[in-house]
Amino acid sequence: MEKKQQFKSIRPFIGTKDFEQSRAFYTELGFLELVLSENMSVFKVDEKLSFYLQKAYVKDWVDNTMLFLEVENVEAYLAVLKAKKLTEKFKKVKLSKIINNDWGKEFFLHDPSGILWHIGCFY
Repeated sequence: MEKKQQFKSIRPFIGTKDFEQSRAFYTELGFLELVLSENMSVFKVDEKLSFYLQKAYVKDWVDNTMLFLEVENVEAYLAVLKAKKLTEKFKKVKLSKIINNDWGKEFFLHDPSGILWHIGCFY
């Protein structure tokens, strides 16, 4: 009988137009950066919530990258992000209002390179 594999985490790789600016942005969001090399860092909240940021830009890849971050309270997290004044500190960052969907509610955050984060919770 085959032993069931125990998964520990999943970590997507995302690219960036300006590596240093994106590093500053994700640090401002509250992620802990672990530098892996001069071209790559991993940003973590905990052992299961993390992603790799690469000093690599492929327009079609970056323009089509989306990530979903599930939070407990959408309204509270949006308020936290607004208080950080991300759209003032980072020129290309966009932050939307909350929308209601059939499955739950979400808002959108574009990072400095245009990576689209869906931030939401399920009903």
